[in-house]
Amino acid sequence: MDTQQIIPELTKKFELAADHFVQELKKIRTGRASADMLDGVIVETYGSRMPLNQVASIAVVDAQLIQITPYDPNNLKEITVAIRDNTHLKLNPLDDGHVVRVPIPPLTEERRHEIAKTLGEKAEECMISLRNLRHEALKTLDQAKKDKNLGESDRIRLAKQIDELMNQFKIRIEDQTKQKENEILTI
Repeated sequence: MDTQQIIPELTKKFELAADHFVQELKKIRTGRASADMLDGVIVETYGSRMPLNQVASIAVVDAQLIQITPYDPNNLKEITVAIRDNTHLKLNPLDDGHVVRVPIPPLTEERRHEIAKTLGEKAEECMISLRNLRHEALKTLDQAKKDKNLGESDRIRLAKQIDELMNQFKIRIEDQTKQKENEILTI
């Protein structure tokens, strides 16, 4: 790898990891209804497994209610089962024959702390990914120095840039985590 490409390539990889973390945050319940909560729901229909948003339209009616309108009314039961069986959501959808309504119950204090703990685990997973990417980049620098494609001063300069980039993303992940945690713990 060209040593000039290490920082731009690492930045791209860090961005992908941070974007994945943001998508994971959207799936976490905060006590308010959000269509993003149902992103991980997979519905068994037409002999295959499909994401919920491909078999129905999802609308947030108010802060405590999500309404799901299936494109094919025959899928009502499968949608209801898929949401009810999702262990991360712990929701109880109601099927009235035309639409599925998903009431979002207020979170108990205990449940808020469980969700905050899950949030911490997801943040740590993201940080592990970032540290692994950093480690790979530093290893590439060391190999380039060993192969005499990079001088010691350039290796030190690039390693410092990698560490600065790592710190920027660490702060970003921590800020997003704190913001989401405040949403979860606010009643």
